[in-house]
This record gives sequence, C-alpha cells and structure tokens, in this order.
Amino acid sequence: MIHQIKPILSRNITNVWGWRTSRKIVVIESDDWGSIRMPNKDVYDAYKNLGYNIDSSPYCKYDTLANTEDLNALFEILRMFKGRDGRHPKFTFNTVMANPIFKEIRKSDYSEYFYEPFPETLNRYYPNENVFKLWKQGIDEKLIQPQFHGREHVHVHSWLAHLSRGNKPLLDAFQMGFWGIPKTFYEKSNISIQAAFGSYDLQQLEFYRENIREGLQLFEDIFGFKSKTFIPSNYTYPEELNSGLHDCGVIGIQGMRKQKIPQENASLITKVIYTGKRNEYQQRYTVRNAMLEPSQMPKRMDNVGECLKDIGNSFLWHKPAIINSHRVNYVGSIDKENRIRSLSMLKNLLYQIIKKWPEVEFLSSDELVDVMNEEH
Repeated sequence: MIHQIKPILSRNITNVWGWRTSRKIVVIESDDWGSIRMPNKDVYDAYKNLGYNIDSSPYCKYDTLANTEDLNALFEILRMFKGRDGRHPKFTFNTVMANPIFKEIRKSDYSEYFYEPFPETLNRYYPNENVFKLWKQGIDEKLIQPQFHGREHVHVHSWLAHLSRGNKPLLDAFQMGFWGIPKTFYEKSNISIQAAFGSYDLQQLEFYRENIREGLQLFEDIFGFKSKTFIPSNYTYPEELNSGLHDCGVIGIQGMRKQKIPQENASLITKVIYTGKRNEYQQRYTVRNAMLEPSQMPKRMDNVGECLKDIGNSFLWHKPAIINSHRVNYVGSIDKENRIRSLSMLKNLLYQIIKKWPEVEFLSSDELVDVMNEEH
C-alpha cells in the first residue's frame, strides 16, 4: 500500500505550487544531445573485457551520439501527430556544445583541456553521414528545438585530476575515447565527473563562468540563435552562475523539483523549486513533472501508463506537463532494440495524449517560458 501511495504523493507535491494555466501544454525535455558517452559497441565490449562491470549502467549499455538513422526514426514518429494548433510534438534537445579532444589532452600529460564543437565530433563518429544537416532539418520542421546543456558534460578539473593521479578505470576509458563510467569506479564523494558544475570554490566559479560564456557563444554560432533556457548536467550547479547566464540571455532554468547545489565542503544541498518561480535575476524555473525513460526502467514497468498519470496530475493542478526523456532512449547504434522499444512507447504515449486531451499544445522549453512571461 505504501509503495502505491508514494508516487501519488510525489506527483501532487511537485504540482502544488507555481504558475497555473487552463491550457493543456506538453513539453518534452531531452538531455545529453551532442555529448559523447559510449563511442560504439566494440568499445563497450573492449572495456568490459578489461574486467569492468558496466552492464548495470544504461548509459554505458546504450547511450552514444545519435546518427542519421536515430534522428530519422525519431522525426518519423513526431511527424505522425499534431496538437490542437496543428503543430507536431517538439523535442527540446538540451545540447552539450563541445567534446574533449583526447589526443591533445594526452599530449599535455593531462594538464590542459582542449575541446571541439560537437558537429565536428559528429563528423568524426559518422564520416559518411551528414548528421548535423538532419539537426537543421528538424529545427526547420519544428520537430526539435536545441537549448543549452553546457559546454561539455564533464567536470574538467576533476577528470584531469583523476587522470593525472593515474586512476586506472578512467585512464582505460580515456584510451578508448570516453569518460562516462559509473562513479563507484573512481569516486567516494558526491561529485560525479559527469556533473560539469558539480563542485564549489572561487577558482571553480570563475572557470564555470567562462565555460558558460564560451558554451553559449558556441550555441549561437552553431545554431544561429540564442538559447533562452539552461539545464545543468546532473541537475547540479552553483546558483552564483545565474548572473552570468542572465547576462548571456538565459531567461529560464530547467530542472527537477529539488535543485542540487554544490557546497565548499564537497557536499550537495537541495533547494525546492517549482514551475514559474523567479530568482533574483527574474529567470523562470520550470520543473519536470513526468517522465518517459524506458532505457532506465525495468522492462516490466508500464512506462506509458505512468507517464499518462503524471500528465493527468499536471493538468489536474492546471500545470504544464514537462516530460523528462533523455537521449539514451532514442539511440540504437549500440543496441537497436533499445531505440525500437523506446520509440514504440513514445508513439503510444503521443497517441494516448491526443486521444485523451485533443486540445493539447506541444511547446518547447523556451516557448513555455515565453508563455509564462506573457501571461504574468
């Protein structure tokens, strides 16, 4: 009985406070686009053969840069459906703008960091495909809307420090061109090297500020428009960064109900936020209150049914439904069945949403922030 009550309470608590609307708005926020994770199936097998048990990590098992087959398959599903206003469902592609240049970092003996814009990484991974051309097509068709997820998805100083100290699991991964291994392989603290802004000290803050400035400039250079919203990697960042984000045109912060904030003693505290809440720079927070994450959930779980309950509860409280659905669900070059299964669920979910709420409107994260600012 208790395990049945807990998700019901959680749904309602998330939606109690904040901005309300009579409109049925659905936003799909999808993190990690642009970032390296596991390069390919051969690398996955090779790393496992070194004795590392990574089967329990869905990000190691499935996640990699999306290729043209992945994007075409996703776009095909999105084109099947339209909301009340005739617009297709739109994925907010929360995008990491750059990836490490491993060769140059190795040359520096792990003392300096070098990066390349993510379209260059796409070209190296898939030299016979014009993957970024498909990104542009998706943007033009209003199927995807990129937003800023950071310059890279790695805590640069922590990663280089581990490599310099000779951490074997991370060095072995580095030699194969990745870093995203389970935290238990290298760290006993709260800090994950996946969290690009996951620690706190004055020196780090200045690095983070420059990181954000460079990342947002890359965003504008690559996409031709500014990102209005930001989602920190691993939902973790110091609030002192809000001023720099504001100066660069960011008016919305995506996140979960409990925002993780790093402290000087390497601990994390959490701060409760809600959709529509403003900070001192008048930036709006938006809080994810639904999820479709088949790759991370047990196969027996009714992912679509649970997501529909989340959406229904959002609408009951007159809130937009903001669905959390990471890239890992929609890539299939390592395991094709992963993508097929997730897309089948996405198709079913969109069908059920439109059937149950024909007045639904599909917005991207930046559009939602604009709507909130216009109505209040």
